[in-house]
Amino acid sequence: MRLPDEGFALVAGYLDPAQAGALRELYRDDARFRSRVVMERHTFGRGEYKYFANPLPAVVAELRDRLYRELVPIANEWMERLGSPERYPQTHQAFLADCFDADQKCPTPLLLKYESGDYNRLHQDVYGPVAFPLQATLYLSRPGEEFEGGEVVLAETQPRAQTRVHVLAPRQGDLLVFPTRYAPRNGTRGAYRVAFKHGVGTVTRGTRFTLGIPFHDAL
Repeated sequence: MRLPDEGFALVAGYLDPAQAGALRELYRDDARFRSRVVMERHTFGRGEYKYFANPLPAVVAELRDRLYRELVPIANEWMERLGSPERYPQTHQAFLADCFDADQKCPTPLLLKYESGDYNRLHQDVYGPVAFPLQATLYLSRPGEEFEGGEVVLAETQPRAQTRVHVLAPRQGDLLVFPTRYAPRNGTRGAYRVAFKHGVGTVTRGTRFTLGIPFHDAL
């Protein structure tokens, strides 16, 4: 996988409708999750999400491992461009061992559910000192049929400039890969960091499900 200069990529049809539907159905089984978060209680927005417990469902673990393998060359290239000595191991299991050593032992893949009036404020998903620079979201519901609104918002802020906003409307089965905290940009004096946050616009009708895949675990 390659990312364009914007630092994020929307991949159409990464999952077929049956795969998306099967992932969405996992939300009904509370035994698969370690916690449920009601966003309004924490001023995160409105809506709710559930963090999977270990062991992750096989399909979620396989997606996480496969995407990590595809993205780790990009992550290491970003570190090199930014002049950072940090490098990420080639396998996800080795990276999770680094998380474990930092006491980050709680799995972070999550299913998110939004209903009419729900939204997610701009934020970053950083759960401890060890963080992978990219993360992924898979879209599990059909816009225009099962819900309306709920556009994805990516906000990037570069030094001495106003914030630029990207608004995306993924389809069911699409994959979005985007920065966890920052992405490199090329300047006249070499690469520099552009900070990213992400959020979700207000859902105006229906129900919207997504699968979030951070690659680092949480404290």
